[in-house]
Amino acid sequence: MIQSRPALAALFATFALPLAGCGTAYAQDDVTSAPAPVQQAAETQESGKAKNVILFIGDGMGVSTVTAARIYAGQKLGQTGEEYILPFERFENVALVKTYNTNAQVPDSAGTATAMHSGKKTKIGFLGIGPEAPRADCVAGQQYHLPLIGEQAKERGLAVGVVSTARITHATPASVYARATERNWEADASMPEDQRGLGCDDIATQLVNFDFDVALGGGTASFFGADNGGRRLDAAADLPGAWVARTGGTYVTDANELSLAPAGKPVLGLFSPSHMTYMAEKAADNGEPTLTAMTREAIQRLAKDPDGYYLMVESGRIDHGHHWGKAGVALEEAVEFARAIQWAIENTDPEETLILVTADHSHVFTIAGYPKRGNPILGLVVPPEGEGDGGPILAEDGKPYTTLGYANGPGAVSGERPVPETGVMATQQALVPTGSETHAGEDVPLYAQGPGAERARGVIEQNVVYDIMVEALGWK
Repeated sequence: MIQSRPALAALFATFALPLAGCGTAYAQDDVTSAPAPVQQAAETQESGKAKNVILFIGDGMGVSTVTAARIYAGQKLGQTGEEYILPFERFENVALVKTYNTNAQVPDSAGTATAMHSGKKTKIGFLGIGPEAPRADCVAGQQYHLPLIGEQAKERGLAVGVVSTARITHATPASVYARATERNWEADASMPEDQRGLGCDDIATQLVNFDFDVALGGGTASFFGADNGGRRLDAAADLPGAWVARTGGTYVTDANELSLAPAGKPVLGLFSPSHMTYMAEKAADNGEPTLTAMTREAIQRLAKDPDGYYLMVESGRIDHGHHWGKAGVALEEAVEFARAIQWAIENTDPEETLILVTADHSHVFTIAGYPKRGNPILGLVVPPEGEGDGGPILAEDGKPYTTLGYANGPGAVSGERPVPETGVMATQQALVPTGSETHAGEDVPLYAQGPGAERARGVIEQNVVYDIMVEALGWK
């Protein structure tokens, strides 16, 4: 039976709602495990210097996404979900981060990732370039180069790694090593004709010219010409081949090749033509490594450098799931992100490794409707026990609704609202019709453990994340 509108009104008027005992829609499986206690190094956090820094960026992982992911992960283990703790939520040092770009109240990933990797805020769409330049102007941009943490780490003898489930030339991973007044210049064919030949390399070229130790992600198309299924101007272009010839490194294209790549040499892994496959759609044998596998390979390889390392790991497809209006897809990515973080926690020394977990921005993603304790997070809103007949609550249009929704996006309803979809691949209903759900402008959390983690406190500007990292490394 569904909940009546009079009962719904009474429920909404209730401020202190009793909590139901348990109940879940998800059985325990082999893709989620409860987090082990985080090793604490309180004395080191107050005074030590970091040998290594790992920055985990959950693209689009705002507070509501963290909350929903926590519940979802717990429910996948057969728990009610609300009491679950994601591994990074055990970190003792937490801050709120202001994400605006210099010209945008609600930011994009290029400007936000640049703030974290250069120490300076900049415009929407800019990578490693100051806000003084016009967008998509190659010559002007060359006058306003910002520092890049990837370059600085290499200058100081550290190993550098970049890992992403998005294209490795996408905004967030590119912020480690690239400069551009237009984030979309991922291949030379993406640059307008009047901007070519003026001294600005496309982002794929900048990556293969950068002295990285590990670079793993998607996006092969930007590295090859049309003869090899790519989109570079030179039909025969093979940037990975040229990189191997120059560096002696190993280029890999699937999980097995990655695991077999020789140690002690740089590794470039490109595992899909564009972004890597969503976890919700990924077949077990599709050949792509998971984010956890890429994180493991990166840390094990980088840790061989006696001088330490800097590693950025991005879960890029949390963001894409939200843009698609499919919360379940985003949450599956977030669960895998948490698993990768858990591996890093368990396999690094908290006395020498600073681990930061944050987001570049949030999304217009909501959790609402007074569902009972343990209500399936991807399901319809069912009220707490004793507040109805056990069926879903009805909205004023006589239809049930889901706990999760969006302020805008492809799930917006025109005309009579249908009964909403549920499940991992469901498109959540939205208010404003937009082809792609948008980012949001609220602060995002920053969680920190390790040497220098005590600096992650209060409400901070996003560029201060850079300061926390370089101060922990002893560069300031």
